[in-house]
Amino acid sequence: MSFLLSVIIPVYNCEQFIEKAILSVLSQKEVSEIVVVNDGSTDTSLQILEKLALEYPKIKIFHHPNQSNQGRSASRNLGIQKTTGNFIAFLDADDYYLENRFLNDKKMFELDSNCDGVYNAVGFHFYREATAYELEKHQIYTVTQKVEPEFLFMSLLHGKCGHFHINGLTVKKSVFDLTGLFNKELIVAEDTDIFWKMAIKCRLETGIIDKPLANRGVHDTNVFDQTDLYKEYTIKMFEKLAVWCSHNQVDFYIIDELFKWIWLIKFKQNKTLIEDTWYWAKLIFPHPKFLFSILTIKYFPIVRRRKEFFPFLYKIK
Repeated sequence: MSFLLSVIIPVYNCEQFIEKAILSVLSQKEVSEIVVVNDGSTDTSLQILEKLALEYPKIKIFHHPNQSNQGRSASRNLGIQKTTGNFIAFLDADDYYLENRFLNDKKMFELDSNCDGVYNAVGFHFYREATAYELEKHQIYTVTQKVEPEFLFMSLLHGKCGHFHINGLTVKKSVFDLTGLFNKELIVAEDTDIFWKMAIKCRLETGIIDKPLANRGVHDTNVFDQTDLYKEYTIKMFEKLAVWCSHNQVDFYIIDELFKWIWLIKFKQNKTLIEDTWYWAKLIFPHPKFLFSILTIKYFPIVRRRKEFFPFLYKIK
């Protein structure tokens, strides 16, 4: 299989960073095209992109209808639909690639035709003053050891060996036939959702994990600093992934693991029994594959909280 690589960049008001991002992709000789989706930018991002596109034919600019703002998932999805390459990589508009980003990925795909994707380490670049804690915490974002593809999902789910970032991922375009596109209902955690679907359905291999092949830009408006938003959407991601699994012939034990995490999150929210029961009903009843399974009983709130309501059954004699 020839290695025709398309890099997708969603752009929304990134005038400070977008040229650096684009130039970092142009420096990668393996890249066939750069598919930029302008997501309704209101700053000078589009003017910068149009100027670069006049100079570099690899750059292709697309918009949503009426140049509207539709979010990262919709923008990446449009980018996937517009690509002409058989391999796809992503780059956030405020980040950039480092030297030889795709050299090893290409070799791995050439050596193993069964490989569907390769993930690599990503570093950090501070555009603002960093605290000592940030400098210690944000050094390298990576899976910390080689993980066999069949164990990758459970490793990511439990955080046993770290995680990978979208800037370090290269996949065959065909993986989206198995996973579907990015979930537009998820404002954040949409990348985790698609990574986990890939880990469940595809063979993702460990690439270079001891040094970064791209850098994330850290600045005052990073979405990953919005902790409340992540609290809201992380549980939604688990819910939607469980539903997706039920519709895509995924092993039942994986759905069970997702339910465990859902109820772990719910437990930490300290809701009342009535609130938890209402949540359980909304999660279970619309989906027959949940309703007519052991999940209905196993995760019924009174069963999950039986020690709280029946403490006498657990007293040490």
